[in-house]
Formats: sequence, C-alpha cells, structure tokens
Amino acid sequence: MKIEVKDNNVEQALRVLKRKLQREGFFKVIKMKSNYEKPSEKKKRIKTENIKRVKKLLKLKNRI
Repeated sequence: MKIEVKDNNVEQALRVLKRKLQREGFFKVIKMKSNYEKPSEKKKRIKTENIKRVKKLLKLKNRI
C-alpha cells in the first residue's frame, strides 16, 4: 500500500491511510486477534456472520 504525501500535508495522508485500512478490514482483524477466541466461539461467530451476509444479500436482491 502506498500513500503519497502532497505539499507536506502529513495529517491528510494519515487520514487517507486510516480510511484505506478501515475499508480493508485491518482494524477488525487486529481487534479480533488481540484476544484468544475458542474454536467453538469462532465457529459460532463465523456462522452468524454468514447468516447476516446472506440476509443482507437477499434484502438487496429483493429491492431490485
């Protein structure tokens, strides 16, 4: 990942970097890996995430 600093504006470059990292899900991964997650909890979390994703896709599909 490459971020260009224009006109020595480091603050703007940091904002762009944070936005890109957030879109990629970097912060979510770091938060998840900060604590140990039991395998059973991991399976349960993945299952609920998949259910939410499918419901969201169906909801969007029904709109069209």
